[in-house]
Amino acid sequence: MNHDPSDSLFDELSPDNPGDWALSLSVPADPGHRDELRAGGKSSGDALAPAWDSFFEHIGTDGLADLSRRNDNLQRQIRDNGVTYNVYADASAGLQRPWALDLFPMLVGPQDWAQIEAGVLQRTRLLNAIMGDLYGERELLKRALLPAALVQGHPGYLRSMQGVKPPGDTWLHIVGFDLAHGPDGRWWVVGQRTQAPSGLGYLLENRIAIARQFPKAFAGMKVQRLAASYRALMDGIKRMAPEGENARIALLTPGPYNETYFEHAYLARYLGLTLVEGNDLTVRDQRLYLKTLSGLEPVHALIKRLDDEWLDPLELRSDSRLGVPGLLQVLRAGNLLLANAPGSAPLESSALLGFLPAISRHLLGEELAMPSLATWWCGEDAALREVLPLIKGSVIKPTYPQSGLDTAMGQSLSERELDEWSGRMARHPDHYTVQSWLPLSQTPTWSGERLMPRSAMLRVFALADGAGSWRVLPGGLVRLAPRGELIAAMQRGGSSADCWVLTDGPVDHTSLLQSAPSTLALAQQKRPVTSRAAENLFWLGRYTERAENSVRLAQIVLNHLGGEEPNSRPLMAWLTATATENSLVISEAPTATASPRVFARSLMAALSPKAADPLFAKSHSVGFNLRALKSAASQVRERLSQEHWHLIERTETCFARDCAALSTDAEYATVEALTALQNASELLAAITGSQTDRMVHDDGWRLLSMGRHIERLITLSRALSLALEHGCVHDQAGFEAVVALFDSTITFHAQYQQRRDMVALIDLLVMDRDNPRSLAWVVQTLRSRLAKLASSATPQDAVLAQGLPNPDTWVLPDLSNWQRSPEGLRTWSDLAELLDGCEISAVELSNEVSRLHFSHADLRNQSLGA
Repeated sequence: MNHDPSDSLFDELSPDNPGDWALSLSVPADPGHRDELRAGGKSSGDALAPAWDSFFEHIGTDGLADLSRRNDNLQRQIRDNGVTYNVYADASAGLQRPWALDLFPMLVGPQDWAQIEAGVLQRTRLLNAIMGDLYGERELLKRALLPAALVQGHPGYLRSMQGVKPPGDTWLHIVGFDLAHGPDGRWWVVGQRTQAPSGLGYLLENRIAIARQFPKAFAGMKVQRLAASYRALMDGIKRMAPEGENARIALLTPGPYNETYFEHAYLARYLGLTLVEGNDLTVRDQRLYLKTLSGLEPVHALIKRLDDEWLDPLELRSDSRLGVPGLLQVLRAGNLLLANAPGSAPLESSALLGFLPAISRHLLGEELAMPSLATWWCGEDAALREVLPLIKGSVIKPTYPQSGLDTAMGQSLSERELDEWSGRMARHPDHYTVQSWLPLSQTPTWSGERLMPRSAMLRVFALADGAGSWRVLPGGLVRLAPRGELIAAMQRGGSSADCWVLTDGPVDHTSLLQSAPSTLALAQQKRPVTSRAAENLFWLGRYTERAENSVRLAQIVLNHLGGEEPNSRPLMAWLTATATENSLVISEAPTATASPRVFARSLMAALSPKAADPLFAKSHSVGFNLRALKSAASQVRERLSQEHWHLIERTETCFARDCAALSTDAEYATVEALTALQNASELLAAITGSQTDRMVHDDGWRLLSMGRHIERLITLSRALSLALEHGCVHDQAGFEAVVALFDSTITFHAQYQQRRDMVALIDLLVMDRDNPRSLAWVVQTLRSRLAKLASSATPQDAVLAQGLPNPDTWVLPDLSNWQRSPEGLRTWSDLAELLDGCEISAVELSNEVSRLHFSHADLRNQSLGA
């Protein structure tokens, strides 16, 4: 039976018993699974677990009746914040899909957390010791405590790391453990991630989002906070890094196409790190440097978010474009702290779990405090013989995660499939590991009508806070399996939940907000602008301006072609030429003079064609510019506010949706197209406002601003030049169209009343230093940006300004003088020459800025000489 707040059940239950109300709305856990909601973990229980009883008591019956609204708010918040998880195989969902987060947290009590914390800390010390042995004395191999084939035969074992001593003898700074809560109430280790464990950013976003939905419960239940552990990680890295407290730390990401890129940008922003890709870094003289606008700056610590094989194309995968050539040499020279140290891939193999009890006794002299699921590596004959009869009730896993082999649940296989798997395992036994199956505990989730149980796996993190010292982050990333599924994995359509660790003691209220630093520290904390970020910011500016100009031009064209007044041939010729040069229509389209209706339809069809449309490859119209704007922004997302990014996404999405519904053959098509363009124009105005007033005006912003003004100078000078060429400024409609393209209609009418002469036009659109759309104002602004950039980046920027026209030399009477051509037409040769000069100098400036700031191939001596 489905329930709704209007159902009689909600009326019959006493509002004084929210726990009973919640229990009546809940579906028991599946047989054999621990029920996290009910006391004793039994699905047959008729009472809530104490923690859940407290949770529902805090939210009350009103809160229970409001769960669907809270869930809608949560999903809206996830979308608005741009939280995404990219699934490569999910082509139907597009490149990015919203992060899946359930409304209810998983609750972990103090006793359970004490068991988890002790077990995780012990295992982290053990794994770190194993790494030290594998790349040091290799006693574990000599004593046969680990099979040599499992280690040295693993593709992730890096012989180039042999003999390396990491700073503080700490190989592992961030370790993720996947835990399952068994039916008996014990916590079991299912697997571990040591190369580049994901989740630290997502769990932080989950915490913020869920705490906002249940503020009373979060405050009243003494949920342990997270910030102190993040701060301890950063402090520990600084203490162990070669430069100590003054170390520059960067976070290395594969880039925006990685499935977890959102959390890379999120973590970089939260921790105050520079987010870098491989091509942002270079190695010189066995040291790592960051390519910035002012040259090469040293990097002393690097938190990596890509697997080891991609780190160094010189020594690892030669086809990698994600890493840094020579990175391992920097590491061996002791000039870099790399978190985590490369070479830990063998630790991630499930096969290792079966050998850890004996290794723990040997290395630590301790029994494991937290058990692993029973695990057999089939590379040992005895283990293979023992496990083959058991695979029906087990999980078959690849020994080497990068092998491309699938994980199989024995209980879901038919007899024929079981025989096939047995044959594969017999032929290549070392490729397979078998692990006993544990029914995952089931935690309540909100379905919209009821509390539904879903199988959950908890990933917790150990973070290094000093040399040979770790702490466990008091929380975790909960992964929920789809209802009826046995595996909890985001790649298989699962979702996530927050994890609330409850404490009997005081709640830690540490914040990452620092106390006021000294003047020197402030200078050192200024975020460097990488060459890659600078380039993308530059093009973000250009595409923002280009999108605005194309929207405005499309509006002008459609308004004139759809208006009641007849249009002059010069105006039609100018609209055709300007629209074609700005790629609003393809060159094969009939001109506006020959067929205004067909021209308008061609423009509307090209506004935002789909990838399958033949126009897509030819049209660089509004939709193309908005997609390019979004692409450039995605590359520097860590530098943009959530509101800024959301505006960019919303503009592109809404315009594509409006255009998809547009029927170019309908009589009302022009009205719908103009509405879509007006909506995009208003959103672009908000984006421009975010860029102007909501971003720090550092060198990156200056390049963004320069990109905007270079684009403006090219577009407007060319448009005015075409207007002179086609003579459209001599009739009223053409005159007004040119002024409108310069976005100066209101100013022109207020300043010049009813005048329609070239002197007034040139004065406002070319000479006026107070009009941000005039050519003089644009050139003046570019000169100002270059001067400021030269003072903080490279002195050559001041030289670039000399290539721009000098508005101080422009004289209105000279530019207003006209001559009559042999054909009897009026021409303005001085003005035409000035316009050509503006356009050419803007293109040349763009090329020179790119050469000077976006590549450091020529700057080695200069970069390292200071």
